[in-house]
Amino acid sequence: MTDLKMERMISVLLRTGVLLAGAVVLAGGVYYVAVHGGDSADYRKFTGQPDADRLLGQIIAGAAALRARSIIQVGILLLIATPILRVAVAVVGFALERDRQYAVIAAIVLALLLFSLRGWL
Repeated sequence: MTDLKMERMISVLLRTGVLLAGAVVLAGGVYYVAVHGGDSADYRKFTGQPDADRLLGQIIAGAAALRARSIIQVGILLLIATPILRVAVAVVGFALERDRQYAVIAAIVLALLLFSLRGWL
C-alpha cells in the first residue's frame, strides 16, 4: 500500500464518518422535535442522563426501538468512532507498508483510545 493510497482511504473514511454521523444526529434531532416538541421543560430540577443515554448496549437497544435520544447518541458514537477507526486503518496501512515503528506507535495510540472508552461498554 502506498502513502497516497492510504491518505486517500483515510480521507474517504473521515469524510464518510463525519457525514454519516451528522446525518444520524440530524435525523434523530428532527425525530426528537417531532415527538417531544410540545413538551414543557422543568428548569427547577436537574436530572442526569439515564443509562439508556450513557451505556453502549442501552444506546443501541434504544435506537433499535426508535427512541429519539438514543438515535442522536448513535450519531455521536459514530462521530467518536470515526477518528478511532482512522487510527486502526493507519495501523493496518503501516503494517502493510512494513513500517514497524509507525505501526507500533499507531497501535499504542489505538490501545489508549480504546482503553479510554471502557466506561461506555
